[in-house]
Amino acid sequence: VDVPDYKKLLEDLPNKIRDVLGIMVEVNLHEERGNHYLEIITPPYAVPISLRGVYYTRSGSTKQELKGNALIEFLLRKTGKSWDDVIEPAASLNDIDENAVKKFVRDAEESGRLPDLDGLSLQELLEKLRLMEAGKMKRAALVLFGKDPGRFFPNMVVKMGRFGTSDDDLRFQETAEGNLLRLLVEVPDVLNHKFFVKPVDFQGLQRIEKGEYPVAALREMLLNALVHRDYMGSTVQIRMYDDRFSIWNEGFLPQGLTLEALRRQHPSRPRNPLIADVCFKGGYIDAWGRGTLKIIHSCKEAGLPEPEMKEQDGGMLVSLFKDVYQERLWATYNLNERQKEALRSWKDEPFITTGRYQRKFGITDRTARRDLVELAAIGLLEKTGDKKTSKYIFRK
Repeated sequence: VDVPDYKKLLEDLPNKIRDVLGIMVEVNLHEERGNHYLEIITPPYAVPISLRGVYYTRSGSTKQELKGNALIEFLLRKTGKSWDDVIEPAASLNDIDENAVKKFVRDAEESGRLPDLDGLSLQELLEKLRLMEAGKMKRAALVLFGKDPGRFFPNMVVKMGRFGTSDDDLRFQETAEGNLLRLLVEVPDVLNHKFFVKPVDFQGLQRIEKGEYPVAALREMLLNALVHRDYMGSTVQIRMYDDRFSIWNEGFLPQGLTLEALRRQHPSRPRNPLIADVCFKGGYIDAWGRGTLKIIHSCKEAGLPEPEMKEQDGGMLVSLFKDVYQERLWATYNLNERQKEALRSWKDEPFITTGRYQRKFGITDRTARRDLVELAAIGLLEKTGDKKTSKYIFRK
C-alpha cells in the first residue's frame, strides 16, 4: 500500500516523535513496486520513555499508567537502582546505632556468612556491606541500623491490633518502631506478652507450652514483611483475630513472580536487594526464596489449615488460620448443642448434608438447614451445590 504525503511525513515524523516521546528516531523512505513506505528506526534507550510525560507499563494484555510509588520504583529499577540503594544526603555515621551493628556482627559471625570482620571500623564495615558510598550513607543503612530511622522515613513502624472476629471489633492496639533489627526483637516480644495466649498441655508430669501459631511461620512472615516491603508506602500492619493472624505490608509482588509461585520452589527476587543481602549475611533469611515454603510447611506440621497469601490494597497479605474445630474456640461463635455435636462427630469427614444432619438429631428439615447455614455464615462450613444437591464442606 502506497503511503500518501510521504515527503511531508519524512519531515514531520521525527519532530512529532521527539515532541511526544522525547526521543530521536531515524525515518527512511523506501520504494517497492512503485509503492512508497516509511521505515522508522528507534535506537535502544537505557532510560524509560514517557508519552507526553506519562509512563505506561504492560501487564499481560493490558496497558497500565504508572503513578506514585509504582512509578518511582519503576524509574529506579530502569536506572539500575533500588530504593534502598539511594544515598540519603542528610544522614551521617552519627545516625547509626552502634549497638545494633554489634548485634549484627555477632549474628553474622555465628552464621558464618560474613568472614574477616576483625578490626573493621564502623565506616569500613558499612562500606564492606555496601551501605555507604563515597562517605555517604545509603537508605538501607538507616533502615537496618538507624538510631532514629523514623526521622528519615516516618513509616518505620509496625502497627499491631487485636480484633474479635471482624475489623469492627478492635479490642486494643500497640505499635513498635525503630530500625529493622530492633523490630525483629520488639515485635515478637509485644505479640508474646500482649497478644498470644499459650495453651498449656501436660504430657505425663512434663508441662508443655504450645503457641497458638508456629514460631517459624510467624518469624518468616515478619521477616518477609520488613525485608521485602515498599518503604515508600504505608506501615506494616499486624492483625490478630480470634481465629486468624495476618501481616500486611505495602508493595505488590515483584514483576515475574506470581502468587502461585510462592507455594513452590521459586527464585528470590527481593525488592530491597541491599537490605535482603545484609539480612542474609546476618543469618536472618536465606537467598533461595524459601520463606513462603517455610510458612506453609510449619502450618502443616502444626496441624493448621494452609496459610493464605494474596495481593490486597496495594500490598501483600499473609494470613494464618487456627484449627477452627478446636472446642475451646467455639464459645466465640455461640453454637447450639446440635452444632457442637455435629462438628465433633463429622469434622474428619469431607462434608455434611442436610438430610444426614436432620436424621441424626431428629429435627425438621427447616431447623437442620438453619443450623448448617449458621455454621457456613461464620466460616466453619462452606456450602456448595444448589438446594437439591447442597453439601456443607469442612474447612481443611
